[in-house]
Amino acid sequence: MPHALAQAVEIATTALAVAGMGFFLAALVAARVFVRDRHAPYAEYSPGVSILKSLKGLDPGMMDAFRSHCRQSYVGEFELLFGVSSPDDPAAEAVHQLQAEFPERAIRLVECPERLGANGKVSTLVQLAAQARYDVLLINDSDITVSPHYLERVMNCFAPNAQDTAKTQKPVGLVTALYRGRAHGTLPSRLEALGIATEFMPGVLLSKMIERGLRYGLGSTLAVRREALEKAGGFLPLVDHLADDYELGARIAQAGYRVEVCAEVVETSVPAYRWRGFFDHQLRWLRTVRCSRPAGYAGLIFTHGLAWALLNVLASGLSPLSLWLLGLSFFLRLAQAMAVGAGVLGDHGVLANLWLLPLRDAIAFGLWVGGFAGDTIVWRGERFALKDGKLVKTQPS
Repeated sequence: MPHALAQAVEIATTALAVAGMGFFLAALVAARVFVRDRHAPYAEYSPGVSILKSLKGLDPGMMDAFRSHCRQSYVGEFELLFGVSSPDDPAAEAVHQLQAEFPERAIRLVECPERLGANGKVSTLVQLAAQARYDVLLINDSDITVSPHYLERVMNCFAPNAQDTAKTQKPVGLVTALYRGRAHGTLPSRLEALGIATEFMPGVLLSKMIERGLRYGLGSTLAVRREALEKAGGFLPLVDHLADDYELGARIAQAGYRVEVCAEVVETSVPAYRWRGFFDHQLRWLRTVRCSRPAGYAGLIFTHGLAWALLNVLASGLSPLSLWLLGLSFFLRLAQAMAVGAGVLGDHGVLANLWLLPLRDAIAFGLWVGGFAGDTIVWRGERFALKDGKLVKTQPS
């Protein structure tokens, strides 16, 4: 019986290691397809844009991120609306400083005192949208840094084309963007940035290729037409959802619109995590994915190819086949990491941190298993339970 169990484990880990290599290869193909498609010409389109940012406290690199939005080469009109729940929030002073630095820009600080649900960010967005002047709303996180061509590239995705006019293709309702992470010193911060570039983004590219487009949004950029937003139900139904970016994109797709990924790659600032903060953040993200896309989360079993190859080496007692599988898996994993992280995202930190990839993959495998072991998350220092994708405040133990 023990021998039969050992054989079963060896066969299972061999199959999963091979499936993992298939994922690495597919991600390489998806990266190539994305690079090819993002060089396709776009018609110029410059509608008025209201950029909405929900703020709470100060984040690392926040002022530089704000400044990058003010330095746009966009020919159309745009405004920046910053929402805070109270004028005493430290972020309010940062907005005043920004107004002083860029007096030529339309920058407004809006007090948004109503707490409409468990998700304070969405509560603020509901109130900001009511104050926005333009028909295109663009939402991104406070720590997102962009290039001077950001608005131009995002808005070009909305440009009407012959296919849309002929009704042979759905109109674009939402535009989102890939992103890379900028680490801040600590090992957990570097591991999270590495995971974004070599684990999360490859999965996004692959889902885009398989599904022939995204069916969800990424919080790095959510640019939406008011018409599409209204048909999708607006922001208000999302006030209790943690994965508001995913839900917004999914609802806009269900309302009959396309979700486009623009050519721009933005940058998010990864905090200088200690291990506790790192694990809390990773589990929050994983359990959010599990609630939002249960089948997709289960499918992540095939993305841990290197971990399965390592387990196969142990299960087989260092057999030549297992060592060959490990070597090939490691080679493909490196190729995928460089193709997506360095090639697609332009993340210069990937090459410097490639030696951390086996550690990142081992931790990611353990966290993925841990994602099944409960529905509790920690968000902004508060503890919640996830039920049907919604946040439910738990009582402190």
